[in-house]
Amino acid sequence: MRKPADFDLQQGEHGATATLKGDWTTDSLGEAGVKLAEVLAGSTAVSLDLTKVRRCDTAGAYAIVRAADGRQTAGKLVARPETQRLLDLVSNAIQAEPCPDTRKPSVNDFFARVGRGVVHSLNEGLQTFGFTGQVVMSALRAIINPSKIRWASIVTLCERAGLDALPIVAITTFFIGAVIALLGVNILADFGAQVFVVELIGVAVLREFGIVITAVLLAGRSASAFAAEIGAMKMNQEIDAMRVMGVDPFDALVLPRFIALTVMIFPLTFVADLAGLAGGLLVTWTILDLSPTFFLQRIADNVGVTHFLVGMAKAPVMAAAVAGIGARQGMEVGGDVVSLGQRVTAAVVHAIFAIILIDAVFALIYMELNV
Repeated sequence: MRKPADFDLQQGEHGATATLKGDWTTDSLGEAGVKLAEVLAGSTAVSLDLTKVRRCDTAGAYAIVRAADGRQTAGKLVARPETQRLLDLVSNAIQAEPCPDTRKPSVNDFFARVGRGVVHSLNEGLQTFGFTGQVVMSALRAIINPSKIRWASIVTLCERAGLDALPIVAITTFFIGAVIALLGVNILADFGAQVFVVELIGVAVLREFGIVITAVLLAGRSASAFAAEIGAMKMNQEIDAMRVMGVDPFDALVLPRFIALTVMIFPLTFVADLAGLAGGLLVTWTILDLSPTFFLQRIADNVGVTHFLVGMAKAPVMAAAVAGIGARQGMEVGGDVVSLGQRVTAAVVHAIFAIILIDAVFALIYMELNV
């Protein structure tokens, strides 16, 4: 039966003696090591009696040695031989100085590093193709047999990834629209063309900032959440259990996230466009005294619906990229927390990079199409 680590401090004729008892192990240590360190702090001759210690592992020995500030001989140390050997081993390990790497980097090291980077990139590309293929197969199975689609999971994800993100999307794009208006007013004032700030706001918000800001917020919010959720399930071996029970993780975890984000990015982008225009309208109304009616009429006459559709056309591609990157990074999580943190960070960074790349590709396509 496990007994918590503890100690008593008694004053004797030859000084104080700390008598340790219980199990000084990882699961029984608790705060005993910290309290022992507080008692021994500043002392020079406290004896340690470890004869009543039932069990002691490296964690307990480390706590004892650290509490004694590495001074096993501060006073008298009494312990069983096996405990004494463990204390010596831990004490020597603590005092050992790491050997610095004095080897100078060579040209071979540089090429080896480049080679490892190339091989890693190729492996990542192959795994991405494999992941995409599995998602496509899952989508085809869902189309052939819609009854197997997990609608409850999709609705829940729509609420978490979409509705819960509405306030932050609206507030962010509102201020983006206001900033565009302020910059436009200051620059166009030099040419006496302040009124054209309305067209500037309309094109910038509807064509670029509405969808890009929405996708970036989803990358920071949903991609990281997808990676963390799926990664935690991977660490707890829940995904392996699903496979054992005959449940495909792509059908149960990945595809619902794809569908939810692809559906919800349209209303999110629409709200972002409205909020961005509202921010621009407020600034032009306040600074240029342009009425809301004039602002909206000028948007309808000179901007039109084309730029709105151009922005909306990017939405499903960016949503698929964010969902895919988040889910894939979650599926790649290893068995430790460090791997989980690295994959969550990678999900956000890769998703934002993908959004910018997709936006650039669409800009080139629209330029060729003269849209």
